[in-house]
Amino acid sequence: MVEAFVGTWNLKESKNFDEYMKALGVGFATRQVGGMTKPTTIISMEGDVITLKTVSTFKSTEINFKLGEEFDENTADDRKCKSLVTLDGSKLVHVQKWEGKETTLVREVSDNTLTLTLTLGEVVSTRHYVKGE
Repeated sequence: MVEAFVGTWNLKESKNFDEYMKALGVGFATRQVGGMTKPTTIISMEGDVITLKTVSTFKSTEINFKLGEEFDENTADDRKCKSLVTLDGSKLVHVQKWEGKETTLVREVSDNTLTLTLTLGEVVSTRHYVKGE
């Protein structure tokens, strides 16, 4: 099922991302740049290891993980998290925990569109990606 996520995804549309970054504690200047950046997400798989790269002109990150195994993650906004990614039906659910806080990143694929729903407390942001060539 993870195969549906494999590919290159280009950000098309973003809603409420500034509010989400604010809830994370991201500073004003970084939010300004982050809000204008159109990142590309590249998801690949080798055996049972999934690689998720986020590439942009501002900052690029890469994480490697196995489904259901907790790992250490340094996020683009420099949070040091304990992260866990699981497959829930057709959703890739990524939970980040740090300093007593928790955020959930849920990825869903429908046709050539990947929807990323970011949730932190009451704040919800959605980002829509379209599959690249």
